[in-house]
Amino acid sequence: MHVTPDRRLQPVTRAVRTCTRQPAWSRFTSSCTRRRRLPSAFPVIDGAFQPIHSHVFEANLRNSQVCQQRYMELRNEVLKGGGEKGIARHTLKNKKILVRDRLHKLLDDDDYLELSPFAGLGLSYGDIPSAGCITGIGKINGLWCVFIANDATVKGGTSYPITVKKQLRAQEVAIQNRLPCVYLVDSGGAFLPLQSDIFPDKNHGGRIFYNEAIMSALKIPQVAVVCGSCTAGGAYVPLMAEEAVMVHRIGTIFLGGPPLVKAATGEDVSPEDLGGARLHTEVSGYVDHFAAVESEAYECARNIISTLNFKLPGERHTEAEEPVHIVEELMGLAPRSYRYSMDVRLIVSRLTDGSRFQEFKARYGTTLLTGFARIEGHQVGIIANNGELTYEASLKGAHFVQLCDQRDIPLIFLQNTAPGPVHTLSQDKAETHSNKLKAQGAMMSSVACASTPKITVVIGGCHGVDSYAMCGRSFDPNFLFLWPNAKVSILAPDFAGTLEQDEDKALHINKQLKEESSAFYSSGRLWDDGVILPQDTRKVLSKCLRIIKQQEYQMSREKQKTTLFRM
Repeated sequence: MHVTPDRRLQPVTRAVRTCTRQPAWSRFTSSCTRRRRLPSAFPVIDGAFQPIHSHVFEANLRNSQVCQQRYMELRNEVLKGGGEKGIARHTLKNKKILVRDRLHKLLDDDDYLELSPFAGLGLSYGDIPSAGCITGIGKINGLWCVFIANDATVKGGTSYPITVKKQLRAQEVAIQNRLPCVYLVDSGGAFLPLQSDIFPDKNHGGRIFYNEAIMSALKIPQVAVVCGSCTAGGAYVPLMAEEAVMVHRIGTIFLGGPPLVKAATGEDVSPEDLGGARLHTEVSGYVDHFAAVESEAYECARNIISTLNFKLPGERHTEAEEPVHIVEELMGLAPRSYRYSMDVRLIVSRLTDGSRFQEFKARYGTTLLTGFARIEGHQVGIIANNGELTYEASLKGAHFVQLCDQRDIPLIFLQNTAPGPVHTLSQDKAETHSNKLKAQGAMMSSVACASTPKITVVIGGCHGVDSYAMCGRSFDPNFLFLWPNAKVSILAPDFAGTLEQDEDKALHINKQLKEESSAFYSSGRLWDDGVILPQDTRKVLSKCLRIIKQQEYQMSREKQKTTLFRM
């Protein structure tokens, strides 16, 4: 059931929270204990459910439980990497540490933000768990850093098209948020049968090295740790980094390995003599730091990060006000379809500090919710779909985006767009739709040109042109995440019949839309930065806001004319 705007719950300002009996249908009950209030200028919005919505909540909850089960199955599959054989070859034969253990040694803790863990699943050329590399953002000596770590248990570290795409996205995150970047290199080079999708185009493999040069010119530090094979094009990753560490006996760098030398010259040469750590630290000067064992390499990388010119503020232990309602209730608010959407204020009230929200233009364009809030102490502007993106809603959205940009306030988009196109049945309708399109164009321009950070969470549908105005992937949000129930397609499943009169064609297209609109289909192809569970949204948003804020503390940010050149 889609609750129309005039029937939606209206926000209620409350100075003190009162405890009311929860309906029997509710699986999750908000705690009735009085919480200590922290000072805030924002009013509290009422996030209580009405009994009339019980069947909607229950249907959404059942769907979310199915989606969460699928999420956990894929998560377990990803954690296995290349499987038992790949792990045995990596650890027993090659004497190397598994990639997640490497990250454990490199990072301050395991509380990092992993990006697109489901990338590489369900592709036409097979499953490539985590796209053959783990990317994300974690703290190294207190500093948020992007990491790109090859997983050599997956296909022997071979790079597939999805591997390149994932690495490029991680570099894009580093550039957009001015984050130092650490590469853990352990790759055998490109998968040659798919070379046409890896080598020649603008956003193929060479873009990685281009980005490294651009990042250096932007004074975004980069460190490489060579902890395995670094062959062919991969040899340029440590070359283009500002500092490189190499592990003795397991790290190698060369354009062509011993088999190629043997075939070309007939000479037998060991990997260590051809391109080992001693050669590159003592003779070629290609590498800056020698590490006898892997653990020493990650300690060295941590020390390098500590030399970067950032002046971080002291740790603040201010207590953030928790939402009035428990976040697990978001499972029942994640719509199984657009028709099962409830008032988006119910979702906002479970994400913001103290469930507080200062609404902007509350009585105008009510199918779009806009306003100010705080998440773990960070002030944000929230833009959330509460129905169709109408003419009035689009004008309101454009105004609010420009307002937040003027004040340098980060924007949070909660996207749940209409599933299908509207039809023009009369001249009046045509005029209305024309005005709506112009207003949507204004909102899209505002979103595209806003320089303030933007984070998008698809909580329901991501369909059609409305998704662009709500800062879809093509509008360059700093981060974009999906809930497991999300649908991403130009039309929602079962809406092809509105455009296609041939019944057989409509059935075929609807079947395709159902398969291709899944959140996991989307994430497997890197159309987002990952699928997150609804109950984890507040935590993920808080982490992203802290990551974005770090660039303010870099002491030297002026763009230099050229990149750093190695000797």
